[in-house]
Order: sequence, then C-alpha cells, then structure tokens
Amino acid sequence: MRIRFNYPKFWASSCLLATTVLLSACDTAQEIKPDNLPVTVAPVVPEIKPSPVHVTSKIEHWQTTQGSRVYFVHADGLPMADVQVVFNAGSANDGQQFGLAELTAGMLDTGAGGWNADEIAQRFENIGAQFGVSSSMEMASLSLRTLTEPNLFNKAVDTVQVILSQPLFKETDFKREKTRTLAGLKQQEESPAAQASIAFYNALYGNHPYGHPGSGTIKTVSDIKVADVREFYKKYYVAANAIVVIVGDLSKAQAEQTAEKLLSGLPQGKKPEPLPEVVMPTHLEKQQIDFPSSQTHVLVGLPGSFRKDPDYFNLYLGNHILGGSGLVSKLFDEVREKRGLAYTASSNFVPLAKPGPFLISLQTRNDQTPQALEVVNQTLAEFINKGPSDEELNAAKKNITGGFALRSDTNKKLATYVAMIGFYEMPLDYLDTFQKNVEKVTKSSIAEAFRRRVNLNLLQTVTVGKVSASSGK
Repeated sequence: MRIRFNYPKFWASSCLLATTVLLSACDTAQEIKPDNLPVTVAPVVPEIKPSPVHVTSKIEHWQTTQGSRVYFVHADGLPMADVQVVFNAGSANDGQQFGLAELTAGMLDTGAGGWNADEIAQRFENIGAQFGVSSSMEMASLSLRTLTEPNLFNKAVDTVQVILSQPLFKETDFKREKTRTLAGLKQQEESPAAQASIAFYNALYGNHPYGHPGSGTIKTVSDIKVADVREFYKKYYVAANAIVVIVGDLSKAQAEQTAEKLLSGLPQGKKPEPLPEVVMPTHLEKQQIDFPSSQTHVLVGLPGSFRKDPDYFNLYLGNHILGGSGLVSKLFDEVREKRGLAYTASSNFVPLAKPGPFLISLQTRNDQTPQALEVVNQTLAEFINKGPSDEELNAAKKNITGGFALRSDTNKKLATYVAMIGFYEMPLDYLDTFQKNVEKVTKSSIAEAFRRRVNLNLLQTVTVGKVSASSGK
C-alpha cells in the first residue's frame, strides 16, 4: 500500500490531533515538502480545540449527475470537513502489470494542471488543508481535510479537482517514482516479513488478482511505461467508478455542490468487471523459505471472509477471542504467556469484496518454529471444535461494544467507516446496528462459523527464516 501526505507546517499541534489526514490503514507515510518556492504568508488559522464530533444526521446517499455515488454525514462541532474520492482502482486491477495501480495513484499529485508537485503542496499548505493519496488492494483514494470557511474550502476542493481530472504524468516524474518503487522492492528482498507476506498471499490466491504484491515485483515494475500509467488512469479514474464521501460541518446542498465539483472534468466511463471468485486451496500445504535471519516469520491461514458475509459478526467476535484482542487472546496466552515461544501472536480476518485472508502470524526463534506451529495449530483446532467459553464471550462483547463509541467520535474515524460502507455497498444503518449484531453472537454461532470458514485440512503455512538443525527439516 502506498500513502502520500501533504501537511501544512503551521498547523497547531492541538489542532493536528483533531485533523489527521483521512486515509486508509497503511504501512508507511511520506510527506511532500515544497522546496525552492517563493515565501508565502499563510493565512491565520484559528486554533481548534479537539472535541467530539456531533453527528446530527444519518448517512445520506445520492448520485451525481454522472451517476457517481455520494455518501454524506453532517457533523458539527468542528468547522471542518473530511472528503474522500474513492475508486475501484487498487492493485487487484493490475492485470499482469503488477505495481501499476500503486504507481498511478502515487503520481496523481506529482503534477496537475499548471502545477508541479511543490506547487500543489504549497496550495494546500497556504490554506491549512491536508491532502493524501493512497492505494490498496481494492481501492485508490484521494483524501482531503480542510476548514469549511468558504474561501479556504473552495480553494482546497478546486485543487483536488485539478489533481483528479488533469494529472500530468510527466516522464521525468514517472522515472523518479519508478526508481523509488524499485528501490523499495529491492529492500523488500532483505525483509523476511515482506517475503513471508508475498509467499503467503501467493499460496492462498495463486493467479487470482489478490495473489500478487500491490507494489509489484522488480521485473513487472521495470517493464511498466508511463503510457501504461496514463492508460490505467483513463480506464479506472472515471465518474462511473467513483464514490465521494463527505463528513463534516456542511449542509447537504454544499455537499452536493462539492461532489459535483470534484468529479467535474472526469469522463463517464464504466465500472470494471467484478473480480473472479476465489478458489479455495485443495489441500494443506507448508512452505519453508530459507532466510538468514535469527527469527522465523510464520503465517498460517486460508481465504476467509468477505464484506457481506452473513458469518461476519460471528467471525469478527470469535477472532477477537482467538487472536485479535492482543494481550488477552487465546493465541497470545498459549504461545507467549505459557511457553514464551514468541513476543506476540495474533490472528485476523481481512474481509474484502471476495474472501480475504484469515491469517495467524508470529515470529519465533528459528529452532522453536516446529513447537510454535504445533501450539498454533492445536489452539486453533480446539477453538474450532469447542468455541469460546461464556467468560471469554462476555468479555469480548463488553470490550467491543464498550469501545465502539470511540470508533466514530471524530470526522476522520467516521469518514473511514462511511468510505467502507460506500465502497462495499453495505447497509446505510451498518453503524447503527453494529452493537446489536455483536450482542446476537453466541458461543455456538461462533463455533459453527469457524467450522464453515476455517478448514484445518486446507491451511496454508509459510515460514521464512534460517532452517536450524533441530527443526528436523
């Protein structure tokens, strides 16, 4: 996943806590800093004390004149708005040109209209706005956080509109981005964690669009030309393939005008074809990759759940007990607390449009890998067969529902949920019914869901580390 940030230097630290740029979960973040530009005087931005967002209406949904979907929540309390323009343009659309989606997204703000990257960054900095571009497996997103004072807000929206509709994709900028990507891929070759992840996704998905690394490979990225980036942009960055998410202190009329403005200049285009179905592995398989490291990285799993999965809440709550709750999870207790085999051990379901991975991950000393794997498999098998205890289930429900309010108490957090709801076309009352759905989960429903989704005979295991003599391999 690639993320790029533009931050205003003059933003007060107390305000920054309440105005972090809205982006998806990411691995790294890069800041663009304008160099060698004329000195400009930034407008005076009033200090805004962090405070809870007050949501005064539900999620409103409509379509623009070009058919793009819009999701809007009026939230007062701060004179700000978070805006996302999201496209179904992630790495799953790379075809055989692995890394193309990330390169395209990464180049959007390297030059647009009559501006270069430094001038774009300066425009946002001058008005106290934050802007980011991100790319993940299924989506690409342009994100804006800005004050809603008309002059500042309009300039921010105008700038995003130009970036979106008039990217330059200059050859010089492309070469620089490509060189940076290739350098990152070269570094990945020296990372056992990266190698484990690449091998794991390939083991689960093979030739499916989920099976390759989003950043591509050295070979595929080396073959990409700037013309390929332009063609990818023309195909996927179109109105029919866009959704707009707006959360903030705006009226519906203002939100309607903003959505229309942001997408003006984009051709109608069409949505991409749905992704192919995920084919489950046919048998259990273990893959050991020899790597000169003192610890072995272990990943165990298989394709698991999808966004509209009727088993979602059973799997979500069950995973919280199994390995998703950190220090109090069953995996952490068995692997770390009782046996000291790893610093940490966790599990997760990653729901996507199609079944995303269920994975268990840990790092352990090379010679302890067989024992750690045995404990993981035994713990997972017992959980699937027996399900959680009454105490574990009640504690998990209290933990999840008790902290739920904190998940959407700022524009940023709320917009993140709304973007997910919009992209996957989830019910608009998803947040309203979330806690009720959690409360409905039972011990038996968790066990049944895990038995349906986690077939122990199909688990894929990837270990990356130095093979020790005691491992028996």
